[in-house]
Amino acid sequence: MKLNFKVFGAGRPLIILHGLFGSLDNWQSIARELARDFKVYIVDQRNHGRSPHAEEMNFEVMAADLRELMDDEGLDSAHVLGHSMGGKTAMHFALSYPERTDKLIVVDIAPKKYLPGHELIFKALFALNPSEISSRHEADLALSKIIDNENIRLFLLKNLQRTPDGHFQWKMNLPVLYKNYPRILEEVRSLYPFEHPALFIRSEHSGYILDEDIPKIKALFPKARIVTIKNTGHWVHAEAPREFTSVVRHFLLQGEREDT
Repeated sequence: MKLNFKVFGAGRPLIILHGLFGSLDNWQSIARELARDFKVYIVDQRNHGRSPHAEEMNFEVMAADLRELMDDEGLDSAHVLGHSMGGKTAMHFALSYPERTDKLIVVDIAPKKYLPGHELIFKALFALNPSEISSRHEADLALSKIIDNENIRLFLLKNLQRTPDGHFQWKMNLPVLYKNYPRILEEVRSLYPFEHPALFIRSEHSGYILDEDIPKIKALFPKARIVTIKNTGHWVHAEAPREFTSVVRHFLLQGEREDT
């Protein structure tokens, strides 16, 4: 699986993975900021963005996709950052390939199994036939019948793209995402913990990482630190970009400056 990606900056590699329904486009401003210190790879995971579509969709193959990208780019190891679904991919990658993961950053997701929570989004997306709309405004009006949150609609509409004949289509592989949604909610398991430094960034208000989740995090990632960013929801990086990049940069550079 040859994933689509973009690269910014130079230095030690940092790979960033988006969440469900997302794409690398969601992370370009953060990547440009972090590119002052790192060679930043922002990646479309399989069935998202401009990466290939495939029927198989689970964290084992998504971690293998990332390993293949690193092989192709000649990266022996890298820092890995993932948000939400991408955070679970990052956890799986770190636990499966610890020798290739320098430091791990997980954004607003725990290794636990989650209850379904995207039913309305799937309903709205399936109700919209992109080939029958003539503008993004028309698509937004259609989604608004089910989703009243404008920010969520704008986020989802980034998945629309023009076809050569002037119509629209989804970039993401919506049927496969829906079929494999239960796999995305699964618990992260491993016989062995990840012994390198890890940072879990949680939002104050989303409820994705609870205090009761910390023992499970520590069991798999014993060197994990948990940092809460105040006054944010699940899209922490978009709601508090300056604080987010500051926390990430401090964690990744800690120990490096002393070595130089």
